Amino acid sequence: MSSVQAEDVGASHPVRVVAVASGKGGVGKTNVSVNLACELSLRGRSVMLMDADLGLANVDVMLGCKTNGNLENVVSGERSLDEIICRGPLDIKIIPGASGVADMVNLSEAQRSAIITAFSEVSEPVDVLLIDLAAGIAGDVTTFARAAQELIVVVCDEPASLTDAYALIKVLATKHGVKHFRIVANMMPNDAAGFAVYQKIVDTATKFLNVGISYLGSIPVDEHLKTAVRSQQAVVEAFPMSASSRALKKIAEKVDTLPMPMTASGQLEFFVERILELSAESGALKE
Repeated sequence: MSSVQAEDVGASHPVRVVAVASGKGGVGKTNVSVNLACELSLRGRSVMLMDADLGLANVDVMLGCKTNGNLENVVSGERSLDEIICRGPLDIKIIPGASGVADMVNLSEAQRSAIITAFSEVSEPVDVLLIDLAAGIAGDVTTFARAAQELIVVVCDEPASLTDAYALIKVLATKHGVKHFRIVANMMPNDAAGFAVYQKIVDTATKFLNVGISYLGSIPVDEHLKTAVRSQQAVVEAFPMSASSRALKKIAEKVDTLPMPMTASGQLEFFVERILELSAESGALKE
């Protein structure tokens, strides 16, 4: 696809970019990302899922997908983005992560241009780009989070999860200007417990931070989900009537009704340009 055609696609087909984060590992963040991607595809959206855990990428493993390269190969010019995209369940498009591109700050101008060009030349429209972030508050997490339009924070009812989720929100709000967060409570006994977890975060955040926090919903503890993980499947496809699938469906419905960008900021390559700009900014600050 030529650059002119790519611009036409981007201008007429804005992309909703949603990042999924967590303060700590082990709360089911990647599972939420994978199943949201599948559920949004079931709703008729063209979904791309980017594994941005550049140190411990595992989306492709979770879904049993065979890969033909990763983002590192795009940066080096060995492959195009279309060539490394692997197809997951329900035709979701997966960009495999790579530890070799963890330090975005040190990319050369040519490598930066290669990434932007790669995203601008994706051969088919994308409605939703989901970004599965690494856990915690490392530099790449904050960069990707700031570049996204929407940020989902996955938590569970454990002191460490709540403390680390608040730390993530605090860093992004006070140091990077992120002003709105959406909470998903995972592994809950019921939705009332999930809302109570959300309320704990809201009570603390609104007391000390100038941010908005919305509740997207909760996902229950569900043996069907554990079975799906063991068989490298998305629970919404393997067990669509299970309690966790029904909960994920409700969350996906809310995500699907978030406002769509209608400006240049909705273009897929703009998101990548924003990541690289923020990475460069962070590098300059460190110097």
